[in-house]
Amino acid sequence: MKREFSAGGVLVRTLAGRLHVAAIRPQGKPAGTWLLPKGNIDPGETPAETAVREVREETGLDGRLVEKLGDVKYVYTWDGERIFKVVSFFLLRAGRGRIGAIEEEMRVEVAEARWLPLDEAPRLLAYGGEREMAAKARDRLGAG
Repeated sequence: MKREFSAGGVLVRTLAGRLHVAAIRPQGKPAGTWLLPKGNIDPGETPAETAVREVREETGLDGRLVEKLGDVKYVYTWDGERIFKVVSFFLLRAGRGRIGAIEEEMRVEVAEARWLPLDEAPRLLAYGGEREMAAKARDRLGAG
């Protein structure tokens, strides 16, 4: 079985005294379909570097690495081939940038980016593994 490795970020920032997480809605997905920013690991890149790069590309924000939160593992089928995928997620603290200020070439992938309250993210994110990573970040930061 083919294997794929990706990495993503749980990017957090305090807004109005409440922790929030950056989430994206991919192009072609209906309103309210929120995911964490993530992508394939490039040759020569560490998973942590990938997480920081993908967060910047997909949200418009720089992130400072805090720690690895964990891995999400699943199998999916593409063109009749079963693929085993591992996505490593990292907790990041938001730095410079503005949510949604992404490069034009990323608009083919990302329809919008926005802040979600971290304590609500485990309910609002579309995928179970990503909800679990948001819950880990919430628990780690004492936001819930």
